[in-house]
Amino acid sequence: MTDLDIARDRDVLFVRIERPEKRNALSRALIARIGTAFAAHAADASLKAAVITGAGDRAFAAGGDLHELAAVRGEDEARALYREARAALEQVRVFPLPVVAALNGVALGGGAELALACDFRVAAAHAAIGFVQARLNICTGFGGGADLMRLLGRSGGLLAALRAEIMDARAARAAGLVDEVAAPEETLEACLERFLAPLRARAPQVIRAYKAIALSPEAEMEGFVRTWTHPDHWVAAASALAKA
Repeated sequence: MTDLDIARDRDVLFVRIERPEKRNALSRALIARIGTAFAAHAADASLKAAVITGAGDRAFAAGGDLHELAAVRGEDEARALYREARAALEQVRVFPLPVVAALNGVALGGGAELALACDFRVAAAHAAIGFVQARLNICTGFGGGADLMRLLGRSGGLLAALRAEIMDARAARAAGLVDEVAAPEETLEACLERFLAPLRARAPQVIRAYKAIALSPEAEMEGFVRTWTHPDHWVAAASALAKA
C-alpha cells in the first residue's frame, strides 16, 4: 500500500497522504513523492487546480515523522534534509495552477509548512493549524517560515512562530492562514467543492496566467498576450458586445 494516493476528479488533481495510523506524518520518502507528484502533473493542460489532503479525519499532516528524523543528527545531514524537503515543497509552490490544502484535521509543524506551501487552505470545522516547531527547539525546515511571514507579515509571523500555538480553523481564518472553513454541519468535501466552483468556471489558460503572475509579476505581459489572443477571449467578447 502506497502512502500517497493520486487521482483526479474532472479537472482537479487530488493528492492524498495515506498514513492515517501515523496521523499522516511526513517521512522523507513521502515528502519527496509529494514533490514528484506535483512536478509530474505540472504540464497537464486539462487541469484547473490541485488539492492536497490527508486520509481520515484526525490529521492533514501532524508534522515530520519524528521516529525517522531522530536519526538526523549532524549538520551535513540536517542540511541535506532541509534541501530535500524545501525542493519537494517548492514543486507545490511553483505548480502552475492553484493548489488547495484541504485540512481534514490538524496540520502541525512540517504539516503546517506543507499547508502554507499551497495557494489556499480550506478547513474542516474541527481542523487546526500550528507552527509548533519552537516547542521542539527548532525553527521551520521546509521553507515554511518565509510563507508564514509573507501571509501574516513579519511581526505577525514571527509572533505566531515563537508562540507555537495551535489555532483552530476559525481562529486561523481570522488570522489569515485559512481561506474557508466548513460550516459545523458541512462536510469538508462539500466546502471544498463550494470553494473550487469559481475556479472550475474559469478557462485553464486564464488560471495559469494568474498563477504565473502570483509567482512573478513580470509574467503579466506574456499572460495577457496569451489570453487576449486566445479564441476563448473573442467568444466572451462577442457575447458581451451582443448584450451591450
